[in-house]
Amino acid sequence: MFLAVWRYRHFITASIRGELKGRYARSRLGLLWTVLNPLAQATIFAVILSEVLGSKLGGVDVKGAYPIYLMSGMAAWGLFSEILNRCLSVFVDYAGTLKKISFPRLCLPIIVWGGALVNHVLLLLSVVVVFAFFGHFPSWAWLSVVLGIALISMLAFGLGMMLGIFHVFSRDVGQVVAVLLQIWFWLTPIVYMRDILPAHLRWLLDLNPMTALAGIYQNALLFNRWPDLSTLALPAVLALTLFAMSFLLFRRASAELVDVL
Repeated sequence: MFLAVWRYRHFITASIRGELKGRYARSRLGLLWTVLNPLAQATIFAVILSEVLGSKLGGVDVKGAYPIYLMSGMAAWGLFSEILNRCLSVFVDYAGTLKKISFPRLCLPIIVWGGALVNHVLLLLSVVVVFAFFGHFPSWAWLSVVLGIALISMLAFGLGMMLGIFHVFSRDVGQVVAVLLQIWFWLTPIVYMRDILPAHLRWLLDLNPMTALAGIYQNALLFNRWPDLSTLALPAVLALTLFAMSFLLFRRASAELVDVL
């Protein structure tokens, strides 16, 4: 299965470029929309919560601490949600291609994954520029974001591909996931800090793998701190497990995918 993907590596890279160009065809700003949309969303959250509602980060002596905290978490969540959502619908979206062209079906989620990573890198570069306006500049701890990208993308890819296979056989999966993702977002400390919850409810955040994974971004980009590896043990095991299981499930179900589509 992996050898087949390797033989089609040039097809995958060309498809990633084609998808990025096609998504913004006839658009003057092109790939800039990939950056502008999440930045606009983060700015709206920051203005409403920090200026209108007066939300601030206690004990943090950094200019624009709350917007930086918010944009860091939103960047992490954006990578997770884009990969998961695109993998969820990729087989249904490309049903016609799967029926007409012979190529390894595993290429499709990998193309989606690659496109999401390119978008995410562009977003991070723009975030660095925004942070510079607040007088907040990169440190060596920012390199730990690479670990966050790896773990978040594996978690999202594994979960997304498994759900994408189930989505082929039952379209209800997509509707349920859309609702659960909204709940999952608010159960992740992105627009609020973990300490704001009562102590007896914080165990809910500890069960959420995205709490620690988004924390990699927040600790690195705002606090200039390296991640606590002990908090990443469970999310890392879960990400690797789902990543491996998704390939096993795909191998068993791939023969029936095109017939069901």
